[in-house]
Amino acid sequence: MSFVCGKRQLELLKGQRGESDLCLVKGKFYLMVVCDVETPKPIDVEGVLGVDLGIVNIAADSDGGGFSGASIEDNRRKFAHRRRNLQRNGSKSAKRKLKAISGKQARFQKNINHVISKGLVKIAQDTRRAIGLEDLTGIREAKVRRKQRARHANWSFYDLRFKIEYKAERAGIPVIFVDPAYTSQACNECGCVDRANRKSQSLFLCVQCGFSA
Repeated sequence: MSFVCGKRQLELLKGQRGESDLCLVKGKFYLMVVCDVETPKPIDVEGVLGVDLGIVNIAADSDGGGFSGASIEDNRRKFAHRRRNLQRNGSKSAKRKLKAISGKQARFQKNINHVISKGLVKIAQDTRRAIGLEDLTGIREAKVRRKQRARHANWSFYDLRFKIEYKAERAGIPVIFVDPAYTSQACNECGCVDRANRKSQSLFLCVQCGFSA
């Protein structure tokens, strides 16, 4: 049986292992193949690129770069409004439309996470640094205000972490996980930890050494 695939997929197929599965997913056929990929040894790093994960800014690195979450929030609101109106309608055409838009929001967010993770790994690779990430295990159990519940539940931080991990591994970049406690209040210049350091969500100003970011 003949099939077509991209250049990257042809390279991966050189490491094919075991059997392949032909699957029908939402009306389209996919060939599921297990491939072994050789991962390089971790490189000798000369520092760490710190990455702060959030909702307003999906990721902000210690070099001052950031990836805004505005597009994801706009997309979430748009699809939530559309689903609500279609569900209230309840007609056959509305149900067909609901089926058609199913998964679009998730795919949009996965694509954003791919772009962000690829960019962060590229920066770390070019500057020969490891990547430092917050270990956000258990954050879903944190209490949030009612108005923020939908936005918090929509936060795909684990998907972004997974993509950063495997892209970094394939580039030979070590990934270090740190305790997130007080990381937003700690100054990376003098080490001062103070709640007053965080003037607002987007402004940091150390009360001890005056460092701002």
